Amino acid sequence: MNAVFPGSFDPITSGHMDVLTRAARIFDHVTVTVMHNARKQGRHLFTLDERLEILREATAHFPNVSVDTFGGLLVDYMARQETGSVIVRGLRAVSDYEYELQIAHLNRQIGDAETVFIMAATRWSFVSSSMVREIASYGGNVSEMVPRASASALRRKHADVYEEREAELQAETAGS
Repeated sequence: MNAVFPGSFDPITSGHMDVLTRAARIFDHVTVTVMHNARKQGRHLFTLDERLEILREATAHFPNVSVDTFGGLLVDYMARQETGSVIVRGLRAVSDYEYELQIAHLNRQIGDAETVFIMAATRWSFVSSSMVREIASYGGNVSEMVPRASASALRRKHADVYEEREAELQAETAGS
């Protein structure tokens, strides 16, 4: 049985990787699919191509994981998959469950697509892509919260902020 793990992955976090690792153990093949919406153009930190590159690097060690992209309804993407494929969604908290449950019911109603929920490990329950983006925008250390590929991409994206923060930390250390 195959699975599709959809999301915006802007960027992929350690919580996503935790869910993906466990999904890759359960399913024969998992396709991590970057869902994109033309109406949300410009709202992401990383371009679609950058997100795909980060995902390919972060998932390269999985023999049964591939990366894809799709614009449109997830149920339309699922209709193109092997019969019996399921949607995998990660959950961090009860608030995620309430939202994801509604989406799962809609996907079942309009496209007969089944959803399997995998709880992220407790240590990642507070991590979200939006929080990681914000911390990185101030030059904060996110290396524990994201895979190496995401951390590198965030450092490149915010290079000036990281350089400034490192200079300030060095100045503080020198002054002590």
